[in-house]
Amino acid sequence: MIFRPMLQEDLDQVVEIEKTSMPSPWSKELFEAELQRSLARYFVAEDKGRVVGYMGYWEAPQEAHIINLAVTPDYRQKGVGFEMMEYCLRFAYNQGARLATLEVRASNMAAQKLYEKMDFRTVAIRKKYYSDNQEDAVVMLKDLV
Repeated sequence: MIFRPMLQEDLDQVVEIEKTSMPSPWSKELFEAELQRSLARYFVAEDKGRVVGYMGYWEAPQEAHIINLAVTPDYRQKGVGFEMMEYCLRFAYNQGARLATLEVRASNMAAQKLYEKMDFRTVAIRKKYYSDNQEDAVVMLKDLV
């Protein structure tokens, strides 16, 4: 398994993972726009030439705000998400981030368990945060120092 920056040529595979993972999946065009953002960092997990996961975050002063993380169904529960998070957070730390933040759907217990395993803690609830179904978001934070 290797972790590397996401490339334009990865997007078809990334979008397929997105469709199987997210209630309101992003389009290829949205990922293309994200790859052009100067403060956005996106990475993929690749196994035997196949993209099996991805993660993105936005850089802010001393912060990595995690935007998304997904793993293809046949690679879930195998540590890929955990390893990808470790890789990306180490990268963010080396770029000057001292904390990481994210929002996660209140119903997404698998993701919350992963984040808690990585020492994220819940700091707030954003009521009716998600526009597709008005679901609450759990705001989580991790100190990187």
